[in-house]
Amino acid sequence: MNILNYIDAFFSDNAHWQGYDGIPTRVAEHIGYTLMALGTAAAIGLPIGLLTGHTGRGGNTLALIATAGRALPSFGLMVLMFVLLGLGMAPVMIPLVVLAIPPILVTTYEAMRSVDPAPVDAARGMGMAETEVLFRVELPVALPLILSGLRSAAIQIVSTATIAAYVSFGGLGRYIVDGLYQRDYEKVVGGATLVAAMALATLGLFWGVGRLTVSQGVRRGSAG
Repeated sequence: MNILNYIDAFFSDNAHWQGYDGIPTRVAEHIGYTLMALGTAAAIGLPIGLLTGHTGRGGNTLALIATAGRALPSFGLMVLMFVLLGLGMAPVMIPLVVLAIPPILVTTYEAMRSVDPAPVDAARGMGMAETEVLFRVELPVALPLILSGLRSAAIQIVSTATIAAYVSFGGLGRYIVDGLYQRDYEKVVGGATLVAAMALATLGLFWGVGRLTVSQGVRRGSAG
């Protein structure tokens, strides 16, 4: 059988669409892991990136943190956390959050530093407080790049959250891990296809969010 035949057989099997191991259940679990990890990483990375980008301080430190975070192997970190913390959600979430923080942190910082200083200086000259300058002047202009960092982090989480299956959790990785163990390559290919489809759906989702939240003037400026 070729890959297309495996895909067709997997999605044509009614057993894969119902029960605790059905596609809707596994997709929902995978989305839950992704949202939990992305929300945690954003809660950490966005404030730090906004603050350091606004002040212009700490850029070298952020670069070092990002490099270190990207160098850590997610699977190895999960195994280490599993040994230290035991079975639970934390050993899965920690590697995913560590994976997602660097693109959010660095991109947010760079987005803030790329804002034209002329309107920022004009806002300060008008007597705006620093928080007003940050949220009313800098953030709207930096938003496209910030969203690109969140998008990159989300796609990395979607692709890597399959490791949850190695420590007895669910998600789409369950099909891949179980399929390899059972030598059921139809299940392996089906799981990989679902992960790829979710990554593409994530791209589409962030494109839609950008269209809704970024003003047309900023979009035209970014495109130019």
